[in-house]
Amino acid sequence: MQYSFFIRGQYPKGEDMVARFNDLAAEARLADALGFSGICAGMHYAAHPLQMLQQIPFLCRIAAEAPNCRMIPGIVLLSLHKPLDIAEQLATLDVMTGGRLVFGAGLGYREVEFRGFGTTQSERGPRLEENLEAVLRLWTEDHVTMKGSHFELMDVTLSVKPVQKPRPPVWFGANADSAVRRAARLGDTWFINPHQRMDTIERQLDIYRRELDALKKPFPDELPLMREIFVAGSRDEAMRIARPYLEAKYKAYHEWGQDKAMPKGDDDLSLAFDELLRDRFLFGSPDEVAEQIIGYNKKLGVNSFILGMQWLGMPHNQVTDAMHLFAEEVMPKVAQGI
Repeated sequence: MQYSFFIRGQYPKGEDMVARFNDLAAEARLADALGFSGICAGMHYAAHPLQMLQQIPFLCRIAAEAPNCRMIPGIVLLSLHKPLDIAEQLATLDVMTGGRLVFGAGLGYREVEFRGFGTTQSERGPRLEENLEAVLRLWTEDHVTMKGSHFELMDVTLSVKPVQKPRPPVWFGANADSAVRRAARLGDTWFINPHQRMDTIERQLDIYRRELDALKKPFPDELPLMREIFVAGSRDEAMRIARPYLEAKYKAYHEWGQDKAMPKGDDDLSLAFDELLRDRFLFGSPDEVAEQIIGYNKKLGVNSFILGMQWLGMPHNQVTDAMHLFAEEVMPKVAQGI
């Protein structure tokens, strides 16, 4: 079982972002020391009303704080970008980390981001596919000629290639059923999002398996799932500490339109918190959280967890307390129970 620490790095306006970056760097050092296998960070632009550090430069810097952890851009909003730029930036990260990059790729869903990058939601699927093809070719071929809808590569050779051969792994983020099929077709594994209930994931996992079978592709060795998590002495204590911060984050998700990217029947993030909590978040004592993780492993085959423990405005000491409890009490219980 592998565990990665998701650094959301989003803060309310008015927070001192230099001080907050220092907190995040300390959390990355702690994750490395506690035995987490990866550090993951998301990508958004124009994150108003929140403040947020940008993904790729952040991970390049954080890699120095966590020398034993994989760096996981989870996810790169690939349809917004030019493939030559992303290929070189991520290859640079792979070199700087000695081959510890995991490339998380996905569509995105926010109109402000598509407009800001001069594209549209209707173009995002084709752009993502051609961008991914171009990035992978640039990483694995010495001379690439390819004409896309918004770029042209003419006998291009990258300035720097990734350390990993033939290339870094691709985790494909997907919410909708059609995107899950795309993840099977284009990715090395499906990066399962944090928002869906267990029953939705079970249904979509069947879609994923059937698509892999149709493509004659093997089921991946690593199946990653992102979940929001908070460990405390009891479930009531975990709720009391974490609820205000996580509730504010999911209100922001709803206002950003995350619901629109989710499958029908499980597409309402405006639900009351107690309803959102059901089958989505891992909250409770070490025993309760370990039992939930074991359940995901046995029921879904998930063997890699990307864990969000830090949300809007949560004090640094509360994050580190939960990290210690998870690593020192939950990890061993899961290892014994699997």
